[in-house]
Amino acid sequence: MPSLSYTSRRELEEHSFPPAVTLLVPVAAILLQVLITKLSWRMGIVDLPLLVAIFFAVSRRNPMAGTLTGMLIGLLQDALTAQPIGVNGMAKSVIGYIAASIGVQVDVENLTTRVLINFGFSLLNSVLLFLINRRLLDNADFHLLWLHELLRALVNTLVAVPLFLLLDRTRRID
Repeated sequence: MPSLSYTSRRELEEHSFPPAVTLLVPVAAILLQVLITKLSWRMGIVDLPLLVAIFFAVSRRNPMAGTLTGMLIGLLQDALTAQPIGVNGMAKSVIGYIAASIGVQVDVENLTTRVLINFGFSLLNSVLLFLINRRLLDNADFHLLWLHELLRALVNTLVAVPLFLLLDRTRRID
């Protein structure tokens, strides 16, 4: 007689990655981000650290791990850029938590879901950065151009789809 398993969906589909991938991919994304923005200010529209934080958060499906991953990626990004320390750390930790929480409930390996998640989180990142700069740092000179932010979200989504497919190949096979 077959036995019934009461394993949750989250436990069945939690993905793990080799430690080298977990460390090197975010560092490479941050270094690439710094380099491409130094080469051309127009390339600053792409936010590779955000995309990597979203990928690891939805793949692990663990809100605590998503929060910590987002925080560490954001803080390292702040340390290597002109942002005040903590701005990206706060924004990406919120996004990591929400992304991991959504990853528990929704099939995030579906292409349509990935497009919607990346577009939505890119917009959310812009809103969070705006709120942090305007309300917490009292930076009255920080403004959002909504058409630019929609374009940023679209470009990040177009970059995220092939990036996610590439990163899917780095999963640890159990």
